[in-house]
Amino acid sequence: MSRPESGGLRAGDVLARRYLLMEPIGRGGMSVIWRTFDQSLQRMVAVKILDGDFGADRELIRREARATARLIHPDAIEVYDYGETVTAQGRLAAYVVMRLLEGRPLSDRLAEGPLPWAEAVTVAGKLATVLAAAHERGIVHRDVTAENVMLTADGAKLLDFGIAAFIGEEGDDRASEYGTPPYVAPERLTGTAADPAGDVYALGVLLFEMLTGGTPYPERTWEEIEQARRDRPPPEPHVPGLPPEVAALCRRCLSHEPRLRPDARQVAAILTAAPTAGRSSPPRRAAAVTVAAVAVLTAGALTWAQLTGVFDPRPGTGLAIGTPSVPVPVTVEPSVSTLVTAEPSPSGARSPGPRTDADPADPADPVGPTDPVGPTASVGEPDDEPADEVADSPAKKTATPMLMVEATHPSSPALALGPSVRRFNALLARGENTGAIRPDVALDLRQVLSNSVCCGRDLSQVRGKIADRHREGAITDAFREALNDQLVVVALAMAR
Repeated sequence: MSRPESGGLRAGDVLARRYLLMEPIGRGGMSVIWRTFDQSLQRMVAVKILDGDFGADRELIRREARATARLIHPDAIEVYDYGETVTAQGRLAAYVVMRLLEGRPLSDRLAEGPLPWAEAVTVAGKLATVLAAAHERGIVHRDVTAENVMLTADGAKLLDFGIAAFIGEEGDDRASEYGTPPYVAPERLTGTAADPAGDVYALGVLLFEMLTGGTPYPERTWEEIEQARRDRPPPEPHVPGLPPEVAALCRRCLSHEPRLRPDARQVAAILTAAPTAGRSSPPRRAAAVTVAAVAVLTAGALTWAQLTGVFDPRPGTGLAIGTPSVPVPVTVEPSVSTLVTAEPSPSGARSPGPRTDADPADPADPVGPTDPVGPTASVGEPDDEPADEVADSPAKKTATPMLMVEATHPSSPALALGPSVRRFNALLARGENTGAIRPDVALDLRQVLSNSVCCGRDLSQVRGKIADRHREGAITDAFREALNDQLVVVALAMAR
C-alpha cells in the first residue's frame, strides 16, 4: 500500500468522485501536486491539494484558481476546475485542477549550470509576456522563481499563482512567510501594496541566474540579503557574447527603486528584439543503442508473438527466424517497424495493415499518416484513438495484437522518429483494446513519451513508468515486454 501524502491521501484515492490520484509529482511549501486521471473527461490532469496546516486556509487555493483562470495565456498554466471535498479519511480537501505539463523545472536545469545566453533570453522573454498579460489584468504573481517555471516542449511556462494578489491590494507578512528570499523585491519586505514592479525584480533575478548560474545576491537569509543590497548596487551579468542592451536591462530590473524598473511589456519587447544569433533548438540527446539492442528487440517480438498466438508469415528477403512449433519468419529489412494486423472498422472498411512494396503509401508507416513529430508538433495526444471508440468496435474487441519487428540494415537510412512514436501509440491503443493495459496508464505513457521525445531526453522515465505500472498490475507481463521492445525502436530513431 502506498504511503499517505497530502492530508492523508494515497495513490488510488478519488476526489469528488471524479479525480483518480495516481502519484505525487511536486511539493511546495503549502501543497502537493498529483498526477491525476480525470475519469469524467478521460484525460490526465494535475491536481493541487493544500497540505498540512494550510488545509484550513482554503481561501489561498481559491484565490489561486480565480487569479489563474482570469489569465488566459499560452505560456501560463491553465486552470480547469476548483472544488472542496471530503476525502475518504474524513478530511476536508480544497483542490485546484490544472493542465498537466510534462517537462522539467527550470530549477533542475539551473542545478547543472547557467543556460546559453540566447536560451536564457528566450525563456525570460516568454515569462515577461506572461507577466505583462497578468499585470494588464490586474494580477501580480509575487512568486516568480526558478521552481515555478517549467521547461516544456512548447517552451517555458509560468506556474503557481498561489500567493498572487491584485494590484493595489494591501501588503501582508507573506513575503517573509512564503516568498523565496533572493527573488523578493526590497519593497515587499516593508509591507507595500502589491505592485507589478515586484514581479519585474524577480524576473531580473531569474534572468541573472540563468545567465550566470547564481543569483545577484548569493546571501541566503532575509537579513543577509537586505544588508547586501544596502552595501552593493545591483550587479550586471558579464557573459561572453551577451548583447549589452540585455545586460543593462537585467540591471535595471534589479534596481532597488521600483520606479526605476521597466515594466514587463518593455522587458518583453527588449528581450524579443535582442539579437538571435546562436539561438537554436536544444540538441536531441542521442540514446545509446547497440547491436545487442536490436537482438533484444527481435527476441521480444518473438516472445509477444508466441504468447498471443498470432504470427505474420509475410515473405521477406532477409534472415528468417522461426519457432519449433510454427514457422514464424521475422524479416530483417532496411527499416525498424512495428506492424499491426488489418481489421474491420465500425463502418466495415478495413484499416491499414501490413503493406507490400507495391503499395503506393509509405511501406514503413502501417499506422497511417499523422502530424509530424518534433518540437513544434504534439506527439501522441490522447485523442489519437479514444478509449470509448475502441470499446465500441466489436471487431477491435476480438482482435489479437501482433508485432513484427525488423532490424535496421546498415546500408539503409534509419527510421524516422515520427513513425516509431506513432507505432508505440498504436501499440498502446491495441493494448487498451485487449485489456493488456489500463486506459489511464496508456494515456499517461503517451504523454510522457511525447514529452521525452520533444525535449530530446532519454526514455528512462517511460521505462520506469512501464515497470511501476506492471508491478501494480496495470500492465500484463507480455504487454510490458512488447512496450519495452517498441521503446528500443524509438531509441534507435532518436539515435540518428
